[in-house]
Amino acid sequence: MASIFSKIIAGEIPSYKIAENEYFFAFLDIFPLRKGHVLVVCKMEVDKIFDVSDELLSKWLVFAKPIAKAIEKAFPCDRCGISVIGLEVPNAHMHLVPVNSADDLNFTRPKLKLSTEELKETQALILAHLSV
Repeated sequence: MASIFSKIIAGEIPSYKIAENEYFFAFLDIFPLRKGHVLVVCKMEVDKIFDVSDELLSKWLVFAKPIAKAIEKAFPCDRCGISVIGLEVPNAHMHLVPVNSADDLNFTRPKLKLSTEELKETQALILAHLSV
């Protein structure tokens, strides 16, 4: 059974795409911890991130790096944090979140509910700073 991420990657479910290559797909989390929260998903359906090959794992970080840099430029933050929890959807993914403290990566906190316009603005801000 395809995960929700596979359906997003296939275009069956709309998303606010940030970047894509043959291995990965990055898009805005529609229920973010903070504005600028991006999910970077492996296109290969695998449940756990450490079940991917070493080569794919290293490519993943290289793919995420310019997105993280764009997030840091687009939003006031000390850095872009990264979190790999993987409990929400059984498809390996990482969260890139603009952070000022460790609490900004607290997934037990209530998520933001952004309007379509706010999501489009967030997407545009990141894309304006993205150089891949």
